[in-house]
Amino acid sequence: MATDPSKRPGPEQVAIFLMSIGEAPAAEVLKHMGPKEVQKIGTAMASLERVSRTDIDYVLKRFSETAMEHTSLGIGAEDYVRSVLNSALGEDKASGLIDRILLGRNSKGLEALKWLDPRAIAEMIRHEHPQIVAIVLSHLDADQAAETLSYLPDRMQSDIVLRIATLDGVQPAALHELDEILERQLSGKNTAKSSMVGGVKTAADILNFMDASQSTNVMSGVTQVDEDLGERIQELMFVFESLVDVDDRGIQTLLREISTDSLVLALKGADDALKDKIFKNMSKRAAEMLREDLEAKGPVRLSDVEGAQKEILAVARRLSESGDIVLGGAGGEQMV
Repeated sequence: MATDPSKRPGPEQVAIFLMSIGEAPAAEVLKHMGPKEVQKIGTAMASLERVSRTDIDYVLKRFSETAMEHTSLGIGAEDYVRSVLNSALGEDKASGLIDRILLGRNSKGLEALKWLDPRAIAEMIRHEHPQIVAIVLSHLDADQAAETLSYLPDRMQSDIVLRIATLDGVQPAALHELDEILERQLSGKNTAKSSMVGGVKTAADILNFMDASQSTNVMSGVTQVDEDLGERIQELMFVFESLVDVDDRGIQTLLREISTDSLVLALKGADDALKDKIFKNMSKRAAEMLREDLEAKGPVRLSDVEGAQKEILAVARRLSESGDIVLGGAGGEQMV
């Protein structure tokens, strides 16, 4: 049965478009995308199956219509961004996002870091002032920032997370200095507002992607310095045990996306409440087989358990971002 082209996920539609226009033009388009977008689209390209002429006609027509709507606007790109986002989100909500988009466009050094290996980033910034390190990590995606943080000295980690959690804006001059460190040249505009980076949520997101033992040590250091801030960060963190607060439908969706081997390994370190939640959302036969696998598994290394839990949490966050499940509990969304 043919798939309705309009029902295909966005990355698949982009992949079909790029594969339709040829290698050279596609490569030029990808040059203007960020690492996350390239990864998503590359994955979609590799997994495309049964692409029909109807699919190709649909995405090319959609591109043509979109291009016609967004060319010859008659106003500057910066003014257009400000106008659209202010209309969509309201001036208060849009302000920080606008600043980050317009400043980030000029922060070539920071954007370039997103393509680097976390170990290389850590080597590059380990001797910089902790405030500079905090700003750098706040600009990275949470998983990349977490891995980078893990390569920094233990004595620095809590201090950096504290600084990330208390960041509420970065003046353009500071971004200029940071780009000078990274690229030895200035960028940005002196008339721009503060760029909204950092904050308690950013700190929690980064810690979510660290190994459990590392994040525990960092949180211990943060709490010793500022107990109230530590509690606020903890409230926004979503850890493996928090899956017990996901609704049954969400658990069932998650179980379809993970392997039995990973689940068995992850549950070796889980409490009974979470195990019961998992068993409850499986068929009777599947639950019995899982119990048998858990009993037969024997002792396993803690690092392997934490690795499996981290893998499952990554799937859970992906499903949450796509709207397929709602992460409940600490840091989860509240439904009304």
